[in-house]
Amino acid sequence: MKALIVIMAMSNTSAIILMIILLLVAGAIGYITAWFYAKSVYTPVIKSLEDDKVQLNREISGLKDDISKLNGRIDSLNETIGKLEEDVAGKIKEITEKESEIAGLKKRIKE
Repeated sequence: MKALIVIMAMSNTSAIILMIILLLVAGAIGYITAWFYAKSVYTPVIKSLEDDKVQLNREISGLKDDISKLNGRIDSLNETIGKLEEDVAGKIKEITEKESEIAGLKKRIKE
């Protein structure tokens, strides 16, 4: 009750200034309280997300290593394919030579 009497005893300007100051202080107290509450709630969440991030970064580096290994294996398999294609081309050439030789021998037999 004394606060009400004090405000009534003040001039209008000083009472308005006092109310604005009290509102600003109440707003600051509310903001700081909300900040501490949010910090207490979200700090564990942020910590777990950071741990997940570290684990995912490790998995990414492991997957990059796997990719490089697989790329090396693909290169070696491509080299093997190239060699096999050369062998197949040589075998096809050899088969055509043998077929022409067989055809020549058949002509000789007919004569």
